[in-house]
Amino acid sequence: MQKSVAALGSQLSKIRTGRAHPALLDGIMVSYYGSPTPLNQVANVTIEDSRTLAIGVFDKSLAQAVEKAIMASDLGLNPMSAGSVIRVPLPALTEERRKNLIKIVRGEVEGGRVAVRNIRRDANGDFKNLLKDKDISEDEARQAEEAIQKMTDKFIKEMDTQLAAKEAELMEI
Repeated sequence: MQKSVAALGSQLSKIRTGRAHPALLDGIMVSYYGSPTPLNQVANVTIEDSRTLAIGVFDKSLAQAVEKAIMASDLGLNPMSAGSVIRVPLPALTEERRKNLIKIVRGEVEGGRVAVRNIRRDANGDFKNLLKDKDISEDEARQAEEAIQKMTDKFIKEMDTQLAAKEAELMEI
């Protein structure tokens, strides 16, 4: 369940808000001598100001490939090359785009909740099998199910907290 919450956090960090964040470019793959390589392995991504990312490419011959990879991504970003540094300005979000991003965030959170509930279902099934095999008593099975429900509630609450924080971040101007 903890891994599901962590995975949700990393998914939410990739969703663009009005502020620049290096994790925004984590999913971008660059063609490095014919093989797709993550951007953070061929370049250093830093925050220049609140709306601009600066990318320092390790191998200057890759600058064009990095630019193409960013343009080809579905992030809607237009990089500008300035010698060895590529600047990626983040455009301001429109109200419509903010609402669409909130829908995407809610979908991601719901997927996380489903993952946690599936883990709960599997664990409860394991306890029922142990009960059927007479390895544990009915009281132990009931206590275990209650403990798993408490854990499930705790992790779903964590996800809801992440959702509220991301929604607030998206609605900031």
